[in-house]
Amino acid sequence: MQRLLSPPLKALMGSPCLRLLVPRAAPRAQCGCSCGISRPLRPGQYSTVSEVALQAGRGTVSLPSKAAERVVGRWLLVCSGTVAGAVILGGVTRLTESGLSMVDWHLIKEMKPPTNQEEWEAEFQKYQQFPEFKILNHDMTLAEFKFIWYMEYSHRMWGRLVGLVYILPAAYFWRKGWLSRAMKGRVLALCGLVCFQGLLGWYMVKSGLEEKPDSHDIPRVSQYRLAAHLGSALVLYCASLWTSLSLLLPQHKLLSPRFKSLLATYWAVQLPETRQLLWLRRFAHGTAGLVFLTALSGAFVAGLDAGLVYNSFPKMGESWIPEDLFTFSPILRNVFENPTMVQFDHRILGITSVTAVTALYFLSRRIPLPRRTKVAAATLLALAYTQAGLGISTLLMYVPTPLAATHQSGSLALLTVALWLMNELRRVPK
Repeated sequence: MQRLLSPPLKALMGSPCLRLLVPRAAPRAQCGCSCGISRPLRPGQYSTVSEVALQAGRGTVSLPSKAAERVVGRWLLVCSGTVAGAVILGGVTRLTESGLSMVDWHLIKEMKPPTNQEEWEAEFQKYQQFPEFKILNHDMTLAEFKFIWYMEYSHRMWGRLVGLVYILPAAYFWRKGWLSRAMKGRVLALCGLVCFQGLLGWYMVKSGLEEKPDSHDIPRVSQYRLAAHLGSALVLYCASLWTSLSLLLPQHKLLSPRFKSLLATYWAVQLPETRQLLWLRRFAHGTAGLVFLTALSGAFVAGLDAGLVYNSFPKMGESWIPEDLFTFSPILRNVFENPTMVQFDHRILGITSVTAVTALYFLSRRIPLPRRTKVAAATLLALAYTQAGLGISTLLMYVPTPLAATHQSGSLALLTVALWLMNELRRVPK
């Protein structure tokens, strides 16, 4: 009976019943002398799996692996939701030109907002020393300042909430032993990216507070730093959501138990691991990358106010290709610093993304796929055309804040469904 204790502890702890009782055989304990004779226990004595864990030196009983995966998956799903909220709130902060209202950064001190008139006056005076007030908002009142200040304050406080949602549960799960070795590495990377994201946000704001005597442009943050800030947030969101879906979504079940024996041969022919399916997966990855790149290019549009340059569609003004695409020298600067070229690139990327999503949908129709995968492909197609309509409407109506914020949120929704479809295609069985 001693062989019952020979499997690894992890396999035993993975059992759905932690109190599974097994007869305890002779534990090879000596009888008190040096004869080496084992003394069997009396009948009716049992050993539990938890006792084995305690004897192994752990002292704690872990959740079964599947239950732990579900808990961690739901936690990461909540984390990705908080990151999505931060991205949306950051977009509204940018659209309302509120991002430069708080001119310093303190991790703890700034969590307390001004509470009386004297504190508000002091905060307003600090803002008046920087270029945005001197050049753009020199006639701003205290009431107007309070609005933009609270917008930026909300964004910063939400960022701190995101950090807590990641770090505190991660420490708890780590201590409880609910994270596998591979998951520990991912969680460390995600928490590190959260901290990096906060520092990058302040680095971005600093670029808009600097005096630029040689510039005649309105004060704004660097479009490069804005794109880096948005890009890192999107990477954090995608990584969290992908890991969550990988843990939570069940494997596709092709056959019901009732008809499995009758239809096994049929389904084996209909759903093989074919070259078509492999090619569809790769095309889905490329489409998701294109959607990500289109969303990232929107940061350059926002940073340069490029949405206000040509407010017509499909043409830009009176021509398909405007004459001022290559105004700057060297030519590569136009891609990132010329508002006309930035808007042109965003249009091309958007049209290409919609075309790729459409092609992906029709390709998926040619292969027999599980129902959930088909729903994901159809949802992606619907969102792609909705997002394109929002983008065109935002452009034609001179970028109203509610519509522009909806368009920015739509890019996040499109990216979400693209990740969902990728995960579903990965689960299509062989």
